[in-house]
Formats: sequence, structure tokens, C-alpha cells
Amino acid sequence: MIRILLAEDQELVRTALATLLDLEDDFVVVATVGRGDEVLTAVRKADPTVALIDIEMPGLDGLSVAAKLRDQHPACKVIILTTFGRPGYLRRAMEAGASGFVVKDAPAATLGSAIRSVVNGTVVVDPALAGSALAVGTSPLTPRETEVLAAARGGTPVGEIADRLYLSEGTVRNYLSSAIAKTGARNRAGAVDRAEELGWI
Repeated sequence: MIRILLAEDQELVRTALATLLDLEDDFVVVATVGRGDEVLTAVRKADPTVALIDIEMPGLDGLSVAAKLRDQHPACKVIILTTFGRPGYLRRAMEAGASGFVVKDAPAATLGSAIRSVVNGTVVVDPALAGSALAVGTSPLTPRETEVLAAARGGTPVGEIADRLYLSEGTVRNYLSSAIAKTGARNRAGAVDRAEELGWI
């Protein structure tokens, strides 16, 4: 029996997926959580074979959760389940130790097949998304540029970013300028949009 943990912040989606998965003879949903920071505790208690994890969750994002599971519970396979089929997300998910990447609008049979394949040791990725990830390549942003650009979401003032990241305002401007150039954007809002579109932040 394949034991499944489901981490999804939207209750309706979480309940529907759990019901759907429980219909399979070889699946049993042993835990469901709505926040990323609840996953590790749930894994310790429920001992799932596979964790299905949404990327965007409160508390801790799915990619960070995947990395923690890889380090602390390597026997638990991770499949990232997401609405966003962004090439950068796929690459980051694989780097975080995920064994699968499935978009939420995939047919139910695809998800079931992915779970079984991952349990059997196969890495499962949507072929079209894999091709896109290869075409886009790795993020050109340094870790610090990525951090500053992520902090700039929503038009956060430079001073606030500097305080949050313990940097000078001049250093923040330099990182933003570099990120704008590397993304080919005209301004920082465009750089944020481009980086989000590609899954770099």
C-alpha cells in the first residue's frame, strides 16, 4: 500500500484530491496539511511513502519543504504538485530533491501513474515542461540578487528591503540593477515579473 501525504493550502482542492486518491486500491492518504511548515511534523507522525506538495503554501513554500524532506526524511519521495508549470520551478524542484513534478490540471490517471512510478524509483516530469526548462536554462541571478528581487515584489521600497536583508540601500540598488540587466527588463517591476514567469523567484 502506498501511503500518501497531501500538502495543499486550498481546502477544496486538498479534500477533492484526497478523496480521489483514496479511490485507488493501492493508495491510502495518511495525512493532509494546509501549510508548508506543517509538513515535517506530519511526515514524522504518519510515515508516508510519498508526499504530494503544492509549491505555493503559507508558512513554507513547497520547494523549501522538498529540500528539508530530502535532508531529514530521504525515504519519503516528493512530488511537486502545482498550478504553475514554470521552467524555473521544475529545475529548482529537481535541485531540492523532488522525484516528480505534476501540474494540477493533469488528468487524474497521470497523477496516479506518477505516484506509482516515483515509488518505483523513476523521476517523473511532464515532457513539455522538461523541454521548456532545458530551453530556458538556469537562472542567471546570484543567490543574493534572487533574494533582493524576491523582496522587491509588490514595489517594496528600497529602504525596507535594505532593513529586511541587513544591506545598505546602495547595495540593494546595485543588486536590483544587476537583476534588471540579467532579466532583460526595463525596470525592477519588469524584472520581478520576468523572474516569476520563469520560476527563478
